[in-house]
Amino acid sequence: MKFSHTPGLLVALLLATATGFSAVADYPIAPKEPATSAKPVLLIDATPVGEGKAPAMTSYADIVEPVQKAVVSVYATKIVHERVPVSKLNKSLQGDPLLGRESKEEGLGSGVIVSANGFVLTNNHVIEGADELNVTLPDGREFKAKVIGTDPKTDIAVVKIEADNLPTAILADSDKLRVGDLVFAVGNPLGIGQTVTMGIVSAKGRNNLGLLESVNGYENFIQTDAAINLGNSGGALIDAKGRLVGINSAIVSTTHGNIGIGLAIPVNLAASIMHSLIETGGVNRGYLGISVNPLSPEKAEKLGLKKDTKAVIITLVTPGSPAEIAGLKLSDAILSIGDKPVTSVQDLRLLVSQIPPDTEITINMVREGKEKIIKARLGLLADNAKNEFLPGVNVTHLTDELRRHLNLSDRIDGLVITDVDRNSPYLERLTPNMVIMEINRQPVNELDAARLLLQPGRNLLFVHNHGTYRYLAITKE
Repeated sequence: MKFSHTPGLLVALLLATATGFSAVADYPIAPKEPATSAKPVLLIDATPVGEGKAPAMTSYADIVEPVQKAVVSVYATKIVHERVPVSKLNKSLQGDPLLGRESKEEGLGSGVIVSANGFVLTNNHVIEGADELNVTLPDGREFKAKVIGTDPKTDIAVVKIEADNLPTAILADSDKLRVGDLVFAVGNPLGIGQTVTMGIVSAKGRNNLGLLESVNGYENFIQTDAAINLGNSGGALIDAKGRLVGINSAIVSTTHGNIGIGLAIPVNLAASIMHSLIETGGVNRGYLGISVNPLSPEKAEKLGLKKDTKAVIITLVTPGSPAEIAGLKLSDAILSIGDKPVTSVQDLRLLVSQIPPDTEITINMVREGKEKIIKARLGLLADNAKNEFLPGVNVTHLTDELRRHLNLSDRIDGLVITDVDRNSPYLERLTPNMVIMEINRQPVNELDAARLLLQPGRNLLFVHNHGTYRYLAITKE
């Protein structure tokens, strides 16, 4: 199990293992099946869970029972090939000092059937690297499953079993969830069998946890105190009407076990990723082409806004990007996209990523004290599984956690180099923990913008390293 550390806490992907099958594997993802023509028919009930009344309840069995039939166990098997030495006695007989040996590593997670023809939502980390997948229904039926598609950036995966008239979960509108809403977690924790736990929505929009940092992912979790443990990954988080509101994915813990802080991927996000994986075999994300910082109280006042206004301010407009074409400029403050408020850098990144390319969006903003509305047509975000900035050089966002770890002041912003491959041509120039603040005199804090700023030939980087600032010239071939 691989963990991402926060001060005194562990943020962990929830894959229960029988023989140490890594939750965040170092081996390639199992080959994706080509996009299929068969599409899921989803049952959706978008009404709010609350009706303004709170009747007394003595049992939730009628609510929970239908969805239990749609929550499955997902068994992922990886075949490990080893080369082992043979004895001197056998060496003369075999002619080879090493012999091959195969072993199996098995992992367990959960999943949710979302269409009667066999589409199952689960987590990417449940099936990542698996050579064989089996899905077991609560009624005891077992099926071989094939991977339709995976998206490590949201930790969502879609698998398919060949069956019809299956029990399915009804999807709710997770945007309508409120803190305090009653929820239930359904899954197979620790392999003991299907289990239902109860709690409430503790918070919404949890991000900056570092859970998907290694893949430059998109975090937007529902937090709940419904008990979630290893093996619950990919299982259902349902509301008081028995509708699916989230896919259980992770825990924050000091003990590696449940302490009342569970995290689930909102079903609206999961469903949008699922549709893209089924229809295209991948995920096409929108691209705007700007870097932003949070709007400071001082800057808000200068723009005629209240000091406590939550927004972002543009620090970079990528040349030739949809943002530049639309007329966005440095120091523009973005308040919302459509009817969705933009209160943080993470908000903007997540919102844009969920909008299909070639979609026209409405940006509500303030420029020089005046409110404006600008329309922009999104491009296609180039998606790379690794956070590779240059050949052999991987970077990540400068998060608050990294800032504390590296003892950096708030004035320093940019991309942190996480590792440099020993075969990288930049090994002598760039080092881990170095912060790239500018590229060719343009500030940068987004990997995609950084890649676009690099030009063939000589490039000038402004970096911070071990308490000093300096310029570095590098050559990109």
